[in-house]
Amino acid sequence: MVEKLADQPDGSVEKLADQPDGSVEKLAEFAFSPEQVQLREAVRKFSAENFGEQRARVLMETDPRFDPKVWRRLGSELGVLGLSVPESDGGAGGTLVDQAIAVEELGAALACGPVFGTVLLAIPALVASPPGTVRDELLAALVEGTRTAAFAVSDVAGSFDPARVTVTGTGTLTGTVERVVDGAADVLLVAATDADGVALYAVDASGPGVQRTDLVTLDLTRPQATIELSEAQGQLVAGPEEAERVINHALQVGSALLAAEQVGAAQHLLDLSVEYAKSRLQFGRPIGSFQAVKHRLAEGLVDLEHARSAAYHAAWALADGSDDPALAASIAQATASAAFTRIATDTIQVHGGIGFTWEHQAHLYFKRATTDAALLGSAEAHRSRVAELVLDEAVADRAPRVAAGTR
Repeated sequence: MVEKLADQPDGSVEKLADQPDGSVEKLAEFAFSPEQVQLREAVRKFSAENFGEQRARVLMETDPRFDPKVWRRLGSELGVLGLSVPESDGGAGGTLVDQAIAVEELGAALACGPVFGTVLLAIPALVASPPGTVRDELLAALVEGTRTAAFAVSDVAGSFDPARVTVTGTGTLTGTVERVVDGAADVLLVAATDADGVALYAVDASGPGVQRTDLVTLDLTRPQATIELSEAQGQLVAGPEEAERVINHALQVGSALLAAEQVGAAQHLLDLSVEYAKSRLQFGRPIGSFQAVKHRLAEGLVDLEHARSAAYHAAWALADGSDDPALAASIAQATASAAFTRIATDTIQVHGGIGFTWEHQAHLYFKRATTDAALLGSAEAHRSRVAELVLDEAVADRAPRVAAGTR
């Protein structure tokens, strides 16, 4: 079998394989374009100047727990908040892979801000929603960084279950949504049930009938709140005929982007551990020369590379429809969640006594890893979801494409 490579406009590399019967099979491999490499460098430079351990320690004690000026610069100067938003909607007109690159760098820097609620969930939901005044104005404001949003919709392993919606009403909404990440945002996207089904509404978080109760969380850089609505005014974003599709799309994109963020944070920790293992001496030798430490770091690298491949495959699959989006997103979350949690735990172990102290940055990333592992479904829940999609729901003559390895 002879393989040939052909660059594609979306940054992928199409591998053409000559088959024995004379046909040509198309196999796909991904490679970052020069523009995407430049994007990574730009976001990394911005993050080094505006985020990081010391900045996170300050911001997690403030209200709000991020710098609104820096957030606006992410939107207006770098265009990072709307990389995958079409230009017609005020975005950069890039791909979901571009967005994943930026989110990975923000994760590495432990960026404080409503990344989860706004970038990972609210913006994808609005992009997928039908055009309209409410949708268009809110999306433009989120992309520019002048407003923030939270996604007040419950999920089961990154998928939407209408039966779990706890808010009712048409126009005026009543109900409670627990554990909303970035619940202190300006706008809440809320799923509500009425006689016609489930619809998605935008609710002014500072308006009448909205009560927010801040929760005590493990990760102080990623705040959560309980949202109680009592005849709160909601503006329709997606009606019953569109809402379920919109919400599922947002949850799948959020799962893929969260995986990219976890990859960035895990890479930072692994780099930190490798450097420490080279410099920390014990019995006159660098601890990195001991087999137990070397094996721990090597296993972390293997986990990380698996997670990176799964995360970018999910972003790529969601962008071009090459694979089943639900399956790709669940594989990414199952892999990245487990990798980040393990690497965060191992980082503390490799650093020994200093790794357990408040002064060291390891605990900040460990808390982020533990929190992220519970958002949009645990690794175990996503593995179960993968099993359902592949074993229970798949048809024998039409296997899920990502499982079969074909386009």
